[in-house]
Amino acid sequence: MRRLLGQPLVVFLLSLFALFSLTPIIWAVLISIKQPADAFAIPPKLFFEPTFRFHYEIWVERRFVEFFLNSSIIALGTVFISVPLGTLAAYGLSRLESRMARSYLMGLLVIRMFPHILLLIPFFIVARSLSMIDSYPAMIAAMVAINQPFTVWLMRSFFLEIPRELDEAATIDGCNAWTTFTKVILPLAKPGIVVTSLFSLLLAYNEFLFALILTGSNTKTLPVAIAEYGGEDLNYWSLSAAGAIGIMLPILLFMLFFQRHLVRGLTIGAVKG
Repeated sequence: MRRLLGQPLVVFLLSLFALFSLTPIIWAVLISIKQPADAFAIPPKLFFEPTFRFHYEIWVERRFVEFFLNSSIIALGTVFISVPLGTLAAYGLSRLESRMARSYLMGLLVIRMFPHILLLIPFFIVARSLSMIDSYPAMIAAMVAINQPFTVWLMRSFFLEIPRELDEAATIDGCNAWTTFTKVILPLAKPGIVVTSLFSLLLAYNEFLFALILTGSNTKTLPVAIAEYGGEDLNYWSLSAAGAIGIMLPILLFMLFFQRHLVRGLTIGAVKG
C-alpha cells in the first residue's frame, strides 16, 4: 500500500522536474516562431500568429546547411578515430592490473581535468606551423585528443563488466589475443561502443572553444556560427533562438533513433569503474 501511494508522488515530482528542465527549450521554440514585437511583449503573448521566417533565414540565407555539414564531418571523424583507439586501449587497461596501467589511467584523468584553454594554445601553434588552420584534420585531431581520456575510461567500465573467464576460455580454445578481442569480447561490448560513440559525437558536435580558434570560413561549425548573432537588433534574438533549435533538432533525432541502445548500454555498467 505504501508503494502504491508513493508512485503518484514520484510521477508528479518527475513531471515537475521535466517541465522545469524543458522550460528554456520551450521558451526558445516560442521565440523562434514569434515576431520580435511578440517575443518581447510584456506580459508575454500566449496567442500569436506563428512565423517561420527566421528558421528559413537561418537554413537558407545564412548557410546553416553548410555549417551543419562541417559539424557533422568533424563529429563523425572524431567518433571514427577516437572510439576504435579508445576501445583498444580500454580493453588492455581493463585486463591489466599493474601499477603502470593505473598510472596511465590517472594520467588520462588528469589530462581530462585540464582547462581546455591550456590545451588550445599548443594545438593552435602546431596547426599554424603546419598550415592546418581552417581544416578538418586539425579540428578532428584536437577533438580526438580531448575526448580520448573520456572514451578510454567509459569503455573500460564496460569491459570490466565482461568476465575475464571468457578470455581464458577463448585462449584454451586456441584463440590468440586479437581473435579473443574481436570475436568474443567485442560483440559483448557493442552496447558500450554505441554509448561511447554517442557521447563522443555530442562532445565534438557541441565544441565551441576549439572550433572558434581552429576553424575558419571553410570549416566553421554550428556553435561558432550561432555565436555571430547578437547586437542591439531584436531580430537577432529570434535568429539565435531559431539557430539554437536548428542545432538541437538533428542531434535530438539522432539520439531518439539510438535511444534503445543508449538506455541498454547505460544499464550494463557505464557508470562503473
